[in-house]
Amino acid sequence: MLGEFRRTALLVPLSEGDDGGLMTGWQGGVRWIYAFTDEESLARFAEARGAGAPDWEYLSILGARLVDAVIPTVDGPTGVAVNVADEGGSMLFPPVVGIVPAVCAVDGYADCVDAL
Repeated sequence: MLGEFRRTALLVPLSEGDDGGLMTGWQGGVRWIYAFTDEESLARFAEARGAGAPDWEYLSILGARLVDAVIPTVDGPTGVAVNVADEGGSMLFPPVVGIVPAVCAVDGYADCVDAL
């Protein structure tokens, strides 16, 4: 499943604020980047948040690039939540060794900050 995630182009909505960053949420002390496998999944997420038809801007990015290049730039433990509005199809990729770069895994977070 991890290999497929890394090869998949994901849609990551941009935050609604002025910072232009990626839309994220917090759960259990971890920042989760919201990502979707298609526009329909993104629309279900928008509707669940009360946004109606989504007119959100989003970035299309490979899962591998998201975890290998983006996560190391984020402050704090960060994982990826895929299709979070889909009951049977949601997936979490937590910030652990083997998913994110080892220096950014929850047991190596201090090294991640030092590496930047």
